[in-house]
Amino acid sequence: MSHAITRLPDEQIAPLIAHYDAAVRARRRHTLIVFGVIAVCIVLAAWMGEVKPSVFFAHADRLPNYFWSITPVLHWDTLGADLSEWYWNLDHWLKLLVDTIMIAYLGTLIGAIGGFCLCFLASANLVKSPFIRLAARRFLEFCRTVPELVFALLFVVAFGLGPLPGVLALAIHTMGALGKLFAEVVENIDMKPVEGATASGASWLTTVRFAVVPQVLSNFASYGLLRFEINVREASIMGFVGAGGIGQDLVEAIRKFYYSDVSAILLLIIAAVMIIDLVTEQVRHRLLGFGAQR
Repeated sequence: MSHAITRLPDEQIAPLIAHYDAAVRARRRHTLIVFGVIAVCIVLAAWMGEVKPSVFFAHADRLPNYFWSITPVLHWDTLGADLSEWYWNLDHWLKLLVDTIMIAYLGTLIGAIGGFCLCFLASANLVKSPFIRLAARRFLEFCRTVPELVFALLFVVAFGLGPLPGVLALAIHTMGALGKLFAEVVENIDMKPVEGATASGASWLTTVRFAVVPQVLSNFASYGLLRFEINVREASIMGFVGAGGIGQDLVEAIRKFYYSDVSAILLLIIAAVMIIDLVTEQVRHRLLGFGAQR
């Protein structure tokens, strides 16, 4: 079977071509305007932030030189002795590293519990009261807006030096961050189980327990593990303000120019973070796959 191709007359094609060309020119103008606005914003930000490329390029070699200076000198013939000298305080650093992981774990756990409790109140599809939603969302915004180090400084003043300020600071920030993520997950659930539970006379808490939580639990766990990865890195610098962890020894070594100690502690932190990231990544992928199968 043959299909004949009908060609439009030239007087009908010409307006279409002109319309297409006008649309292409308008698109290009819009693109150029967007790039122009972005360029102006970059220039203004650099000017207000006193970003000076000449200063950057003039001192760009300082950071590589610093990393070169903290790199220990190792010899193959005396490798064991050199490593022992490099990690002369390994037992103490490992203890502080475990403390750092525990700070991150407790901060994540407490923050996840708080975010779990508040996310349902901040979800528009579960709470019809604008006042309750607004109060829950603004509180979560406050918790995640203030940086962890600021909270840690405040808690160090209130409770003194040690891990407690670090745990509290991470818990508050984690509650705000996870509360927002959890609320977004809840707002994208299938509402048919919720409507069925409500029609059967279930209370609000019962509806959340049996119609909402089973749908979001795997995503909640995945976000919680992801936040734990972040908090391990954050807990590593909590010691900079006296909030416990290995960061306190790291900042002391930096200030006193103990170059070999700086590199040793940094490698321990990097290794711990990489291992935790790899493990939690596998767990998160399994949880997300399990949730998708359900």
